[in-house]
Amino acid sequence: MNLVARAKAILTSPRTEWPVIDAEPLDLGQLLTGYVIPLAAIGPIASAIGWSLFGFGGLFHMSIGTAITHAIVAFIMAIVGVFVLAWIINALAPSFGGTQSMPQAIKLAAYSSTAAWVAAIFGLIPALAIIGAIGGLYSLYLCYLGLPVLMKNPAEKTMTYFIVIIVAAIVIYFVIGAITARTMYF
Repeated sequence: MNLVARAKAILTSPRTEWPVIDAEPLDLGQLLTGYVIPLAAIGPIASAIGWSLFGFGGLFHMSIGTAITHAIVAFIMAIVGVFVLAWIINALAPSFGGTQSMPQAIKLAAYSSTAAWVAAIFGLIPALAIIGAIGGLYSLYLCYLGLPVLMKNPAEKTMTYFIVIIVAAIVIYFVIGAITARTMYF
């Protein structure tokens, strides 16, 4: 799997890429080292550079030590977030007529996060980091498109399944954000 080709395909033609992903067996080690880890590192590295060098309009800067600590915690939590979200997607599948499959749920959680991870490059300039939220919204759309393909739920139940996942994801990322934010005060 080529990281750049897969990221480009999932971002630009998700309707044709999800069936390709569905057919692939999960090689968890390859997915982690060849895709999740490099992409999940974009935001933490960009934010560490941005907050330590530029700060926010000259009003707030992080020390390099705090920025690095924050980046490490954010990176770890991004990876943990993939697995927690996958667990939730998998656990909910039967409730919405889908098929439980942790490998499929992991692929869905990982590949649908692509847009958010790529858009996190805007963290280089903290004042523009909010633009990264657009990537987060597109990641939600990617998840919506991938649900019926990977989890095999009926199309008529996809929206409800998706809404429940969004609620769960909000809770997950609120907790992750709270844990990560705590590193700024040590």
